[in-house]
Amino acid sequence: MAEEATGQSPVELGVYPKAQVLNRFIAKVIDLLIVAAASKLVPPVGVLAGLAYILLADGFGGGRSVGKRLIGLQTIVPRTRDPAGFKESIIRNLPCGLAQLAFEIPYVGWIGWGAVLSLEALLVIGNEQGRRLGDEIAKTQVLESGQLDVPD
Repeated sequence: MAEEATGQSPVELGVYPKAQVLNRFIAKVIDLLIVAAASKLVPPVGVLAGLAYILLADGFGGGRSVGKRLIGLQTIVPRTRDPAGFKESIIRNLPCGLAQLAFEIPYVGWIGWGAVLSLEALLVIGNEQGRRLGDEIAKTQVLESGQLDVPD
């Protein structure tokens, strides 16, 4: 319908098919393992290192965290067709960062962490472009690497 109204294809309008959900979950698990390892290194500093990784990870390497790079995913800004930078990474990962901070509070924080990650997972599954809350706020989308020609 958008194509009929504007004469442009969905890709020209910045609408891309979502990345495979399983690949996104595997990439997130890899990233969360890195966060868990960082958190255990030196207790107070490790928690901050893990939080920094969560917030900044998609800004490195052309919109690819370590997990995304290993699985073959990339975070982009569809409107500009550019890879996500540090600004977009911080904005899109703020819900996960807040959940990670909450995780440090026994029991209540663990429930909050699980609730936030569950909500984000449901949004990835249910959204047509696979955009979770953080993606909606940052105006980003995760695609399969190579799906869109963007610089690294």
